[in-house]
Amino acid sequence: MSTPYPFTAVVGQDDLRLALLLNAVSPAVGGVLVRGEKGTAKSTAVRALSALLPEVEVVVGCRFSCAPGAPDPVCPDGPHETGPGSSRPARVVELPVGASEDRLVGALDIERALAEGVKAFEPGLLADANRGVLYVDEVNLLHDHLVDLLLDAAAMGSSYVEREGVSVRHAARFLLVGTMNPEEGELRPQLLDRFGLTVEVAASREPDLRVEVVRRRLAYDDDPAAFAARWADEENALRARIVAARALLPEVRLGDAALRQIAATCAAFEVDGMRADIVMARTATTLAAWAGRTVVLAEDVRQAALLALPHRRRRNPFDAPGLDEEKLDDTLEEFGGGDDAPEDDPDPDGPGGGGQPPQDGPEGPQDGPVDTAEEPAQPEEPEQPEEGQGGRPAGSGEQSAVRAAEPFRTKMLSVPGLGEGAAGRRSRARTDHGRTTGSRRPRGALTKLHLAATVQAAAPHQRARGRSGRGLVVRRDDLRQATREGREGNLVLFVVDASGSMAARQRMSAVKGAVLSLLLDAYQRRDKVGLITFRGKDATVALPPTSSVDAAAVRLETLPTGGRTPLSAGLLKAHDVLRVERMRDPARRPLLVVVTDGRATGGPDPVALGTRAARLHAAEGTASVVVDCESGPVRLGLAGALAGELGGTAVTLDELRADSIAGLVRDVQGASGAHRRVA
Repeated sequence: MSTPYPFTAVVGQDDLRLALLLNAVSPAVGGVLVRGEKGTAKSTAVRALSALLPEVEVVVGCRFSCAPGAPDPVCPDGPHETGPGSSRPARVVELPVGASEDRLVGALDIERALAEGVKAFEPGLLADANRGVLYVDEVNLLHDHLVDLLLDAAAMGSSYVEREGVSVRHAARFLLVGTMNPEEGELRPQLLDRFGLTVEVAASREPDLRVEVVRRRLAYDDDPAAFAARWADEENALRARIVAARALLPEVRLGDAALRQIAATCAAFEVDGMRADIVMARTATTLAAWAGRTVVLAEDVRQAALLALPHRRRRNPFDAPGLDEEKLDDTLEEFGGGDDAPEDDPDPDGPGGGGQPPQDGPEGPQDGPVDTAEEPAQPEEPEQPEEGQGGRPAGSGEQSAVRAAEPFRTKMLSVPGLGEGAAGRRSRARTDHGRTTGSRRPRGALTKLHLAATVQAAAPHQRARGRSGRGLVVRRDDLRQATREGREGNLVLFVVDASGSMAARQRMSAVKGAVLSLLLDAYQRRDKVGLITFRGKDATVALPPTSSVDAAAVRLETLPTGGRTPLSAGLLKAHDVLRVERMRDPARRPLLVVVTDGRATGGPDPVALGTRAARLHAAEGTASVVVDCESGPVRLGLAGALAGELGGTAVTLDELRADSIAGLVRDVQGASGAHRRVA
């Protein structure tokens, strides 16, 4: 067994270490979500925590870690008699992102269940993690059906496995710890709220700290056992402090003043529900115990807010996480200080500096308040003349970036046909979850039994198999796997016209608002997104295809406009991007969204070049939508003509709104379909 990196040897990352230690003291805090860039010791710190957790008393031989004093009455390995058990180290169980449903919740032997009536059950990771830690690295990349199972288990404290009327239940109480890189996409709000605390981590920009990180890592890689031995005393001291804080925790008093501060803070930051209040109260109490105090102070409430609220105040995936600390301090001051510490209490700062773990260096910079004030409305500027009008080239001057208009709910755009891509919520696809559409012979392990088809396959052979009782004689060859149809996520590639003909401030603000709305829709439907812009003489990949929808929103917000309209360059760049993505992930079908007024200027015969580029996409069957941004009393219909060449659909900005059309769901026409206007 490899020697884990010592927890106390992690350099810096004070908030990360504190959040993990608080959960070690009190699992009721509810786990922690660690957000940050790659290479910041997120996984290292979580894995190192296992060596600090106190041992767990379990029933001997129970695969579900039942407590000897209070065993689960419906444990599949039970019933257990109360009595002495055995101690074992607490587990940190890792859930791989690509795990199957059976690996997570366990599997029933359906063949034995049907033929013998035996509930033969193989436990999964939820059983292994009971009374321990369930760790999910890259938790934001976890498939939706696994997220649903995690949510159920976290809410109920139990895991249910049900297959065709056969069910098994077992306890699944675990501390949920997740790490993620926000650049790869955000978490669903329901799962986000299940994490008690959240911390943001980043690599230090202080050279001395970076030198120490490298020095320690190289020493560990050279000789892990010797490196761990060097830190054994620090590890033992921290382990003893966790035990002491656990013992002190029941004596900590949460006074009315601190409770008022907690409630006022949650109300001031407009968090949803009451979970935030409860988590803050538990965290503040644990902070006091960690500092060796029996009274919760205002500083505990403040630290609890910084850990428990940032991920709960986000209203959409484009909101930056974090708290306005000035507003937090004003709220705490308005509703009075916490209870004063008694004179015989230990130093409020306590060992470790007021609840902080041992420091390795100066704290990193704190995020300041986010200025969310919207730019005042500007009068619409006249469009720049096309080439040849007044002797000035079209859109020769660059315009500064304008803010996006308020996003809105868009109509649903989907790719036609039946795909087999990653699970999502956009286009029809063959999936492991969804409505049953048929049956087939299983390939490998049976996961979803089609009962009627299985009985139908077994029925003709009952006499030959010597059936004498009421039971059905079922063989392996009789079993049928259910085929299901659900929804998949797609690659939505935005090609945005940022040329001078789009540069009027009100129009570009509306265009950005429409793209932002489509990005929000892509986030909700679990799509990958990419962003290409074209202006001047060329097109630019502003954001390669990624699951981070909020990264696309940031790039869109800073998009400048001006210059000519190289439409063909934008379409050709999109063709190159899609060609590469088809090789990387052939199962994920693309949806091309071109946002333009349809004009093409610059170079020899720009209209013909744009037409030929559009036909490349049509020839490959790429589903496409053209968002027509043309405005004014006189319309040339150029965007509609472009949609016809692409073999796709054209919608105006107004028609893109879900509430402006009768039918909310319209399939995008494929390359073989005729161009039509959505009404």
